[in-house]
Amino acid sequence: MLERPQHRTKQEMAYQALRTSIMRCELQPGDRLIIDEISRQLGVSHIPVREALHQLQSEGLVLNVPHTGATVAPISPNDVSEVFSLMEGLERIALRFAATRMTSVDLAMLRESVEEMDKAAAVADGERWGALNSRFHRDIARIADMQMLRDFTDRILDRWDRVRRYYNILSGRIGRAQEQHHEILNALVINDLDRLEELSTIHNREALEAYLAENVAGVK
Repeated sequence: MLERPQHRTKQEMAYQALRTSIMRCELQPGDRLIIDEISRQLGVSHIPVREALHQLQSEGLVLNVPHTGATVAPISPNDVSEVFSLMEGLERIALRFAATRMTSVDLAMLRESVEEMDKAAAVADGERWGALNSRFHRDIARIADMQMLRDFTDRILDRWDRVRRYYNILSGRIGRAQEQHHEILNALVINDLDRLEELSTIHNREALEAYLAENVAGVK
């Protein structure tokens, strides 16, 4: 069942409900999006649902398939490569600027995120770890204090959330990723820009290799 969030218009409500379900993989890649059913679940007419589907199609999250209608867009190896390649480039910039603009309050916030991720990893809570991981990387972009960079990072991390929920391979990645988060934090503290650039590359490319290997293996 789709959840009905509160928004100003019915179209916004339908859009957010569908987008949230797609990003959480409650609506799986390839699932048909039947307007009658969606309208009934959300208690709205067909018009706002069609508008929402058009908006999601423009974002690449919905496909309009001939003779089938609207379906949830697939997640391909190219999508995975794009997510981590873009994240690598964005984070290299974010880390460079964050290192020079970080305050003691910012540092304390990043340390708290890493400590909370350690706790989530210790009990194999992949969902909480994933949410904290997104917060950690979003905070780095925020500290860099570049609005366009922050906007792009938010969009890419949204896509990463969908990828990681679909493949569900965090259990094999969390330990290594946490080592890298600690290294990133230490390099930020001493303002080691070369090391930060190196770590950003390693962090994202190792993640990319893990997700592509999962895709090749065909195991969800």
